[in-house]
Formats: sequence, structure tokens, C-alpha cells
Amino acid sequence: MRRLRRLAHLVLFCPFSKGLQCDQYRKGIISGSICQDLCHLHQVEWRTCLSSVPGQQVYSGLWQGKEVTIKCGIEESLDSKAGADAAPRRELVLFDKPTRGTSIKEFQEMTLSFLKANLGDLPSLPALAAQVLLMADFNKDHRVSLAEAKSVWALLQRNEFLLLLSLQEKEHASRLLGYCGDLYLTEGVPHSSWPGAVLPPLLRPLLPPALHGALQQWLGPAWPRRAKIAVGLLEFVEELFHGAYGTFYMCETTLANVGYTATYDFRMADLQQVAPEATVRRFLRGRHCEHSSDCTYGRDCRAPCDTLLRQCKGDLVQPNLAKVCELLQDYLLPGAPAGLRAALGKQLRTCTTLSGLASQVEAHHSLVLSHLKTLLWKEISNTKYT
Repeated sequence: MRRLRRLAHLVLFCPFSKGLQCDQYRKGIISGSICQDLCHLHQVEWRTCLSSVPGQQVYSGLWQGKEVTIKCGIEESLDSKAGADAAPRRELVLFDKPTRGTSIKEFQEMTLSFLKANLGDLPSLPALAAQVLLMADFNKDHRVSLAEAKSVWALLQRNEFLLLLSLQEKEHASRLLGYCGDLYLTEGVPHSSWPGAVLPPLLRPLLPPALHGALQQWLGPAWPRRAKIAVGLLEFVEELFHGAYGTFYMCETTLANVGYTATYDFRMADLQQVAPEATVRRFLRGRHCEHSSDCTYGRDCRAPCDTLLRQCKGDLVQPNLAKVCELLQDYLLPGAPAGLRAALGKQLRTCTTLSGLASQVEAHHSLVLSHLKTLLWKEISNTKYT
């Protein structure tokens, strides 16, 4: 019976897409840096299904001796209210663009327009569009074939891929390793900081909230290691704010997205829950609302509702840092050293009260974030945990 349930889980949430990708590759419709390894040399080993969400195909795997994460055919998993208006759907991304006869210059302009629409009109975007062309020319033959262009265009429609591209030089996002059509590989799955991750996916929602803190102490990393992971999470918040390619919002802030490496360096486990500021603003702009709950992008990117105009306002109620500090209260305070607990609790409470766009109170946010990082590093520096 257990085996049947496991098979049912695979069928529901992880339909195997390798055959589809390879069929498209053999027909010359798509291309990519790992197509040969995937379809002809069979050097990409598919292991465990990691998805518990319909429409998402995520697997652990092995490639060139490295643990990897395989992602393919992923539909957006942000809140359905946002998805209906903002998120591209798979039926729109059937490798139908660009069309035959599109020149390299036209494809570059097409890419730049897409990036501007999703990231905002930033002076850095021409350089990012040029990187997309370089990625498309994976075989370095100084030309971009139609199959190469179709593949990279399909990848750009994936929210997480766009984020990986935008944050590729940041320390706390997983590194992109290769792609074939709209299937792509990233670094191996980071360890989860959420104790419920050790439970079967269907049982996780049943875990009572009261048990989270206890499980964190029993099953989670030792407190100094949690502090190191927390410092990395705070650094990630800094990376999302006013980077080279704009500002990004964390729109589902849960421990399930807090991952870490074997050396306890923070890695964001799921970038699909991170959204560019331009995308969130486009979703909110002029949106009809009766209550503030109608002005929610993803799970927790919320803006106020102007009840007189019946329209959502553009500014988010709670910035990234405040949401992360709420998370860190449950993550860091249980098991914290006695001499640190009062000061840490006070800093985190101050942090959770931050409101409004970070751009409006930048100095204050930076000061709060700096104090938190200093407090944590002072406690764990010069120990075996660092």
C-alpha cells in the first residue's frame, strides 16, 4: 500500500518529462548545453521526486559526479490570484518563439523588451540581454540557431530561471549548471532548515505549529549553525535590495525555503517565491479591491487597499527584512545562549515592526540589519562553527 501511495504521488506531482524533452531535441526544435548528456549519452541520472505541488516537476539527480536538482515544465507556484494575471503558463511556452526568419538583432531586442517588462527599465539590462545571447550560443560557434533561441526564450518564461539569471553572481542563490529546452539543472538540493521536511509531503501540513520550535531544537542544526545560516539569510535580503537588476520581494517567507549547504552557508531553496518589484507593481497597479487581502501577490506580498478608490496601492505593507525577522524569531530564539536571548529578542522584535517600502527608510533598515548580523557574528565568530 505504501508503495502504491508513493507511485500515485509521482504520477500526480512528478510526471516524467525527459522523453518529451528528448523527442523535441531529436526533432531539432530545442537545444541546450546538456541535451547531449541527457538524451544520447544518458549521463543525467534522475533520482527522487521532490515536488508536492501539481504542475511542478523537481527531482534530485546526479550529473558529472555532482548532486544536482533537475527542474522541468514548471508552472508558477505563486498564489493563483497573482498567477492569473502575472505568471506565464506552459501552454504559452511551447517553443513557438522566436519564429523562423527572426534575426539575431530582433531576438536581442525581443529579449531586452521582455527583461524590461519583468525587471523594470534599468540601465543594466542590455548587458543581461547580451548574457542571454551568450548562454544561447552554448557551443560557442558564434551564432544562435533557431532551436537555441527557442530554448532560451522558453527558459526566460520561468520565474525561477529569470531569478537565477538575475542573481547569478550572488552568493546565496543556487548556481545554474546547464539546460535542454526548458529543462535545467542547478546545484544539488540544499539541506532544509524546516524540521517538517523530514516528513512525507502529504503529512507536513498536519504538523501542529506548537511542535515547530521543539522539532527545530531536536532535529535542526545546533544553535551556532542556525546563527550562521541566519546571517546568510540576512545577507540574501541585502542582495535582493537595489541590486544590479532591481529590487526583489520574497513572497512566501517560510522555513521551507531556508536551505543550507554542507558547511552551513545559506542557500535559498526555492526562488520561485521571489518576485521582481516590477512584476509585483504591475500586478497591483489599478487592481480592484474591497479589502487588503485582495491586494496580495504570492502568499505574503501584501499592499493596502484604498477603500475609497477601491484600488490597491503600490507600496507593500511589510518589507523583506520584517518578514525574515518574524521567521528568525522561531528559528533563533529557541536554544539561544542565555546571555544573548534578551538582546536578540529585542533586535528581532524591532525588526518585525519595520513597515513600508525599504527604499523609503533605507538607512533605518540597513542599521537594523547591520545590528542583527553583528550580534550573531559576535556570538559565533572564532568558534568551530565558523
